[in-house]
Amino acid sequence: MNIAILILSVCLHFFSTSQPVLAKPATRPNIILIMADDMGFSDLGCYGGEIETPHLNRLAENGLRFTQFYNTARCWPTRAALMTGRYPHSAHMAMNFGPNAPPAYDGIVPQSARMIPELLRTAGYRCYHVGKWHLNSRGRDANNTWPLKRGYDHSYFMVQQDNFHNPKLLYDDQLKVVRPKDENPDYYVTSAFTEQALRRLQEHHTEHADQPFFIYLAHTAPHFPLHALTEDVARYRGKYRMGWDECREQRHARQNEMGLLNCALSPRDPFAKPWAELNAAEQDEWDARMATYAAMIYRIDVGIGQIVEQLKKQNQLEDTLILFLSDNGSSAEYIVRGDGHQPDSAPGSEESYRCLEVGWSNAANTPFREHKMWTYEGGISTPLIAHWPAGIAKPGQLTSHLGHVIDILPTLLSVAGLTYPTEYEGEPLEPVPGQDLSGLFGGKEVAEPEYLFWEHQGHKAIRSGRWKLVTARGPEPWELYDLATDRSELQNVAEQNPQIVARLATAWQKEALRQGVVEWSTFPQAHQKPGADYREK
Repeated sequence: MNIAILILSVCLHFFSTSQPVLAKPATRPNIILIMADDMGFSDLGCYGGEIETPHLNRLAENGLRFTQFYNTARCWPTRAALMTGRYPHSAHMAMNFGPNAPPAYDGIVPQSARMIPELLRTAGYRCYHVGKWHLNSRGRDANNTWPLKRGYDHSYFMVQQDNFHNPKLLYDDQLKVVRPKDENPDYYVTSAFTEQALRRLQEHHTEHADQPFFIYLAHTAPHFPLHALTEDVARYRGKYRMGWDECREQRHARQNEMGLLNCALSPRDPFAKPWAELNAAEQDEWDARMATYAAMIYRIDVGIGQIVEQLKKQNQLEDTLILFLSDNGSSAEYIVRGDGHQPDSAPGSEESYRCLEVGWSNAANTPFREHKMWTYEGGISTPLIAHWPAGIAKPGQLTSHLGHVIDILPTLLSVAGLTYPTEYEGEPLEPVPGQDLSGLFGGKEVAEPEYLFWEHQGHKAIRSGRWKLVTARGPEPWELYDLATDRSELQNVAEQNPQIVARLATAWQKEALRQGVVEWSTFPQAHQKPGADYREK
């Protein structure tokens, strides 16, 4: 063969096979992370609930549903773990007692705990925050953890979670927003959060279409006070006169039918009365309470539908990863917060400051025991929906992979083509404990963590494989449950398995030492009860 022809042939072969691969840019999907507040495991339709959530159900049908995903049992610890990829103690957010408290409890996230937007910006992302933050300690400028100081380009920031119809304190970037109802009598914060997310989507598409985006949409619904739009409450009024006992039975049956879980229904919480023992007036009042809660979740779902439609208009839905989860289980608290409850006020109105309380919280957390703040399954189990048409290989599947909110940061970095850095702006960073779960999107197997760890206000737990060691605050000893057969934590097998108890208790103590956990009983009494314990009502 002529040498010139040979060289030409080799060159043509090289460019025809190699050039397209070299020229193809790395995929950096858009990311929308949506968090609900105090929503139970079974509230969504795709997790067994009767609340109308068609848009979230559709994301689940075309995405991936997690059946064993966990939060940290409380609002701010979960948000700290979510944003930093660390357990809340090492992010200094086990509590927020101020600078004189032990580091794990001072509520001041250290600069070394870098957050999702700070890291995504290194890959060219524009980052937007909307809604609740709950990661600052004392005062507006007390530390560097306000959203705009931690990587966000824009933030519509709710400071005080006291009123859905007329919040006291909002910031739009650096601009303090006057109480919204002074200018808009129809203002409702859940709808406003959706509008702000849509605003950022539209602005980004117009002004920064060459960059991927990250939106963190942190709803305050369905956290108390139970405030909802009048028409949404009317949609559900009367539907809960069946009562919490029947509601739990129906949700559990649907969960088993869809293959979501295969475990027994826990008994009614002993602090909740049997529904049949309530008189007609009491049943009507509790029906109104749950109707308002359902209306709050319904309105979140309406907003998600609007966001999906906007993504479709912008031709961005295909390569946008949407994640949806809750910060803790439903709440049995009975706090009255805000401007003062008026007993004769309409359900969901601005004059009403009701909480869900124990009976309906127990239903929201079906089939599990306990509630927000507890480290039993009812306090720490969350739905997690992942939707990404371009990235999820087998849509509509369930995964029982063991996951935790500390996994979100490394997973998002991975889909953005990043790994957690060893340093940031010249300062060394410690590795984060979470796992990259992005392999699950592609249908691959991902190794389970050796264990997951919890501590909140003296409630403790550790999970390793099928085994979970847990105890409530106080003198109770460790309890052991085999979650492979008893996810509802009904059969304590600690006495039959002392070696497993000892092994897991030792692992918990080692992690507690690493995380800077302080024995809860040693804190001042004023710190020990920062919320309203439903057991003491």
